[in-house]
Amino acid sequence: MATQIVPAPERAENMGTAPLSPKAAAALAKALPHFPLVQAVAEYETAAEHAAQLAGVAASGRMTDLQARSLADAEDVMAAARSVLAKAGQLKLIGGA
Repeated sequence: MATQIVPAPERAENMGTAPLSPKAAAALAKALPHFPLVQAVAEYETAAEHAAQLAGVAASGRMTDLQARSLADAEDVMAAARSVLAKAGQLKLIGGA
């Protein structure tokens, strides 16, 4: 039996989406202000994990220049995320005071 191949749509933006119900729109409107905080927490936690891994490499004395730059970048991301959370008074989300 032969498989029938269905062509992909040419342009995704022409597909459209269904409108949100009033209840869903209200829930989204309530959640939207929290997105920057959620993003900041995710960025902080990801960068902190990366920095912790690289700190072990640094302690071993085998850190390359690329790894050192990556560690510095992770620390910059952590500082930026911490700043967002501090401005919102939400350092508790990352274990800060």
